[in-house]
Amino acid sequence: MPDAVFTVTRLNNYIRNLLEKDVLLESLLVQGELSNFKAHISGHWYFTLKDENAAINCVMFRSAAGGVPFMPHNGLKVIISGRVSLYDKTGVYQVYADQMTPLGKGSLALAFEQLKAKLKAEGLFDAARKRPIPAYPRRIAVITSPVGAAARDIIQISRRRNPKVEIVIVPALVQGRDAAASVAAAFEAVNGWGRADIVILARGGGSVEDLWPFNEEVTARAVYASKAPVISAIGHETDFTISDFTADMRAPTPSAAAELAVPVYAHLENNLRSLQSSLNRAVLRRLDNMRVYLNKQIERDISNRMVKAVSDRMITLERLSELKERALYARVNEERQRISALSGRLGGLSPLNVLSRGYAVVFDENGRHIVRVKELAAGRHVKLMFADGDICASIL
Repeated sequence: MPDAVFTVTRLNNYIRNLLEKDVLLESLLVQGELSNFKAHISGHWYFTLKDENAAINCVMFRSAAGGVPFMPHNGLKVIISGRVSLYDKTGVYQVYADQMTPLGKGSLALAFEQLKAKLKAEGLFDAARKRPIPAYPRRIAVITSPVGAAARDIIQISRRRNPKVEIVIVPALVQGRDAAASVAAAFEAVNGWGRADIVILARGGGSVEDLWPFNEEVTARAVYASKAPVISAIGHETDFTISDFTADMRAPTPSAAAELAVPVYAHLENNLRSLQSSLNRAVLRRLDNMRVYLNKQIERDISNRMVKAVSDRMITLERLSELKERALYARVNEERQRISALSGRLGGLSPLNVLSRGYAVVFDENGRHIVRVKELAAGRHVKLMFADGDICASIL
């Protein structure tokens, strides 16, 4: 029989102390497959590590989980480093993990593939949303370290190619734990400024760990949210980052980014002169065409006016002739009526009409008309005119 009775708490504490003081168990590596993985709202990770024959509970607190670049999932084989201890409330021993590394592939490589697949599914890499880089920028914002070689290279190449393009360096951390947040803040500042035609995100070469800030989600989304088109120029030609996929254009190096963004001023002048010559020729051709067109229009207008004038003149003459004919006809009728009236009047005054009523007209031997008796004397010869003939007579 034991000399002392342990409480449950005392027993669990005793066992926990044994586990935590064991040199082997205070820091070890354990390999297995993840199962029952749960990312708690508190930031802690709870999971089971198992192999073909056994399983052990594990926990990774938020402070450690925040340093894992990838998101664990069930079925993933990993190696975790940590210590073995006992959870007093349940009396279950478990592994308290400090680090986690996937088997067969580095943790950064796995994190890269996971984030790439996630953002691609959301459409951040779609070619249809990528904007063209302006051919004639006036102002370029360069997000990079102000003391790095990338900034110097971009400034030198830009000044050589076109000194009229303004280069604005927007300082940001490009390496280390706070670099991603710093780059995102720089993009936010450029968006608020709103005067950049192009944004170049640049960093010189380095290891995968050095370039890792440009593989983080916060950086990728900042590039995607840029109001101005973005050229990503991270590392050397063989280096690819998530930022390259979300940018509108990837440049193999910062120097290449400057060459892509800044047109050569001399080329612009030559192009401008060529365009001016082409424009002058086009204007002259247009003027000649307009001159020919206007001449034809004027000739057509004059011809139409002449035809109209002749037509109007003919109509006027026809109208005048018609009016004259009507006036003449009216005048003739009017004269006929007057002549008819005069004829009636003359007919009423004609001696023949008087003779027809039984009267006679007396003429002397000389044919003179005798109208009074005293003009006659005995023995004279006279002629009497009746309505139906003449007869000679002598005055007794």
